[in-house]
Amino acid sequence: MEESYTNLPTSHLLGSVPAVVDDGKSSPRYEAPEANMQTFPPNNGGDRGRGYQSLAGPSETFEQQPASNWRGVFSISSYTQYFNVDTDVVLNRLLGSFFPTGGDFFSKIDANPDLYGPIWISTTLIFVIAAFGNCATYLMEKNSDMSTSWSFDVGYVNLAVWSIYGYALVVPLGFYFLLKYLESNPSLIGFWCMWGYSLFIFIPSSLLLLIPLEALRWIIILLVGGASACFVASNLRSCTGGSDLTIVVVAAFLLQMALAIFFKVWFFP
Repeated sequence: MEESYTNLPTSHLLGSVPAVVDDGKSSPRYEAPEANMQTFPPNNGGDRGRGYQSLAGPSETFEQQPASNWRGVFSISSYTQYFNVDTDVVLNRLLGSFFPTGGDFFSKIDANPDLYGPIWISTTLIFVIAAFGNCATYLMEKNSDMSTSWSFDVGYVNLAVWSIYGYALVVPLGFYFLLKYLESNPSLIGFWCMWGYSLFIFIPSSLLLLIPLEALRWIIILLVGGASACFVASNLRSCTGGSDLTIVVVAAFLLQMALAIFFKVWFFP
């Protein structure tokens, strides 16, 4: 029964398609280029189009700007790593700045130098020295004349901003280029970090400078300035790697002492 249906002629039916007879001739075949899930649409040779690229492909259009490039210097993201520091690390470095002859500060910060501590120290010192400078001036005037009225001098704040920020920024930068010229291998971030922490000792000593005794004030500021200068000089000597750069170390020592005397003369007269 099934064979009778298969033997029926179909050529007279509407829509029927005649069978294709293979005459042995081969026709050219078109092969589609191999599809790839990573590159779509496929690129069949040449540079006619790049198509869609994978996210991990080598031809990414977005690349992070490296910090070593000059354009990276003006990128905020290049400095975020220098603010990723724990409180315990900052406290340890603050205590280390009280030991002026250790000379091992760069070995402590070599793995992770920070800018958080120097910026915090400089900003705190600005307000502390401006406030205590006003108070010290009032106490000295009150000691000589009881009828003296006290008024806060805002000019102390402006002077402190320019002097402290300028010193903490320009002096390390100058020594960095100087040592580069002398064929040494300094670290600019390391210099900013070391000079910033060297200013911390002036914050608690400002409280002692409130004592209305001129001779005692000079003794305090010279001792504090000497300790801070020795901290800078000893660490700068260790940074030079044993090179004969004594004059550079002496210059750094004298600049730190000059800063201490400047604090005494202008803020605690």
